[in-house]
Amino acid sequence: MRYRNTNSFRQKAMHFTCKIFSVLIILCATANHLTAQKAHPYLYFTPAKMQQLKDRIQKDTIANRSWNEMKESADKAVLAGKGGNMEELCLAYRMTGDTKYGEPVKALLLQLVNKAAWDGLDDRTPRWNSALGTARQNGLAANAFDCIYDILSKAERKGIADKIVKLGIEPSISDWISADKRIHTLNSMGHNWWSAIVYQAGVASLAVMNEVPQAKQWANDVLNASKEWFAFSGSVLENKVPNFDPSGGFYESVSYANFGVSEYLAFRLAWTNSFAPIQMAYDKQLEKTMDWFINAGYPTSERLMSLNFGDSNPFSNGDRPVKLMIELGFGKDRYYWYLNETKKGKVNEDMNINTPFGLVYSPAKTTGSVAPDLPLSAMYSTMGWGMLRSSWDKDATFLGVKCGYTWNHSHADAGSFVLYHRGKNLLIDGGDVNYGLPEYSSYFVRSEAHNVLLFNGMAQTPEDQYHAVKNPGHIYNLIDGGAFKYILADAQGPTSRFFLRNYRNFIWIGDVILVIDDVKTYEPGKLEWLLHYDKDAKKKGLDIEVSNENATILVRPLFPETLPNGYPHDFPEKMKIEERQGVKDRDAKTKISYYAFSPAEASRQTKFVNAIILLSDKNKPIEGPQLSSMASAPEARTNLPKIEKLEGKDMIGVRITQNGKVTDVYINLLADGRLMHRNSTSTFNGWETDAYMMAVSYPENKAATTGNAIEYFISNGSYLKRNGQVILNSLSKVFMHVKIDGKIPEIILQGQPVMNVNLLLKDKSGQVMINNKKQTPVYKQDGRTLVIESAL
Repeated sequence: MRYRNTNSFRQKAMHFTCKIFSVLIILCATANHLTAQKAHPYLYFTPAKMQQLKDRIQKDTIANRSWNEMKESADKAVLAGKGGNMEELCLAYRMTGDTKYGEPVKALLLQLVNKAAWDGLDDRTPRWNSALGTARQNGLAANAFDCIYDILSKAERKGIADKIVKLGIEPSISDWISADKRIHTLNSMGHNWWSAIVYQAGVASLAVMNEVPQAKQWANDVLNASKEWFAFSGSVLENKVPNFDPSGGFYESVSYANFGVSEYLAFRLAWTNSFAPIQMAYDKQLEKTMDWFINAGYPTSERLMSLNFGDSNPFSNGDRPVKLMIELGFGKDRYYWYLNETKKGKVNEDMNINTPFGLVYSPAKTTGSVAPDLPLSAMYSTMGWGMLRSSWDKDATFLGVKCGYTWNHSHADAGSFVLYHRGKNLLIDGGDVNYGLPEYSSYFVRSEAHNVLLFNGMAQTPEDQYHAVKNPGHIYNLIDGGAFKYILADAQGPTSRFFLRNYRNFIWIGDVILVIDDVKTYEPGKLEWLLHYDKDAKKKGLDIEVSNENATILVRPLFPETLPNGYPHDFPEKMKIEERQGVKDRDAKTKISYYAFSPAEASRQTKFVNAIILLSDKNKPIEGPQLSSMASAPEARTNLPKIEKLEGKDMIGVRITQNGKVTDVYINLLADGRLMHRNSTSTFNGWETDAYMMAVSYPENKAATTGNAIEYFISNGSYLKRNGQVILNSLSKVFMHVKIDGKIPEIILQGQPVMNVNLLLKDKSGQVMINNKKQTPVYKQDGRTLVIESAL
């Protein structure tokens, strides 16, 4: 019995020992899998990508031509015996396997790693041992080392790897993310510089993992640090905002977003190729950022343009990050549509097919030519950008509004706007020039270079661009009701040194965009409404006509007064217009004109109402000799919207008539903060309301009644009544747009989280559309009053 028990014990022990041994074998195998490196090249010009390219150039004539041009360039460098484009030579070597291309890469790489230093800034204390040049050299060296690894001896590999560490990786890691030597923080340089230097150090670390055991940990440290970069939430004490808007925008500009986000994605791609695909918590954020690039774009028949707020280029885009996202497996149809637009006209892509990386990583897919499946309007409230467009068609109309942050690459432009129409950027942002030129600081980053309001020549203080604005501007209440659109900009915070109120409302009705400014200052002074334009602008009667080839708009001041229709001296009460000199975008030697409109008298509080009239083939100018005799009259154009001023007790407004439709817009003068503890109750042509602004549309030649109304708009109002009939009732104030001329009423409603709103409709409908979602309606006993409840 004892023998049997002992034997059983021994069997169990042996079984347990075998299990432990098996587990150890598995653990060792797992450890070997984790530490084993793929054979070089594994960063970018991998064998799989080279085979894909070889297959592609057999059937893609554009790719074939691009490859042949690069190979020809590499052949010339080989023939010359020195120099050449390192990336082209790398691609030629990986595509052909011919060492005649690899040896020049080796020579260039040795020349690069034998420098005393790659970059640094001696004028900083403590000294910056790495800068953007370090990032560039890290990327070049990493790719070259990876590509020619097989023609290097073991000693050469170790020697080059150690020098890459010394010149590029260590200075970058030490300065930017290390615990013991770091001198930077996300609060100080956590934007595009941090991205470029840190992520390219990560790429270089991946390249030298075989020779430098610590390098894998450095790359892992970079990956972990990326979580904080994407999540950077700003700093109250240092006046910093988050890098990314929750909806995906990057505050610095389209150009710098392209750069900063691409540097991360290049590292992410190298990591994926070196190991395996990964998922990160911020991947949804990245996808939103790609949509932001698309929303900031304006497709024309010639090429894609983008909003160029801040330090950006009118033709900057998100081409490189979108391509890298596709390669990483995030492709969407709208991404391919976007790439189709970026490649048109003069090439301005960062990774176009005529570059080695572009040739390898530009997707071969050419579908996605349909319009993006994104709304026509978008708002990025944290960073203060708004985009409203008539359609995704080429040469449509696109309004960009900026009212947010000022610091570094983001200019002092709170409340500014730009307008694109018929393929041209007619109302422009000031732009920028080389940072070393005095005009950059003295003009481009300042308020006067943008379409804003000035008080005695000032809006934001010039120091904002360096020290950061303490109270940024904001945008609110984006409403897109099709032919009716609205957005509100609050520029008071950045201009609070001069303004108690500085609100700018944009109401887009058909072919008319009303820019309504509600301003109040601490003391009387000269208020000026700035208009920056591209190409040509001239006064024609009551209007300023802005044009560029076949794209034309009219800018018509309405309140506090119109422009004089005759000799200015004969109309001293009218708006004054002054032509001023600015500096051309990216050309500091060239002066350009812009306009400033100002009331005749100094004041503390007023309302500016300016109409922008969008001209097209349907309301184009009359040609021929009639034009000169009729130019001063609005009727000198066919089907031009008829615009009338409305004035009454405690109200000013605008009536717009076009295409058989009339829209009355009322501005409640009691609702601008002048009353305390009293509601802003007023009656305008029979409409009783407490709204800040309201609008009603109805058919031409019919009265403005509840029975004839086809559209309502309420801005910050709690009720609307007419002849004792309640149309809108809400205890709290709301922003609302209602279309009731179709089978299904369409309602956009914004307000506090908990609301109980009653809305009178023309007829009882089986369905209603509320905030773009179909719903089964609930009515009051009268069968026409819709009940809308919203709760936390």
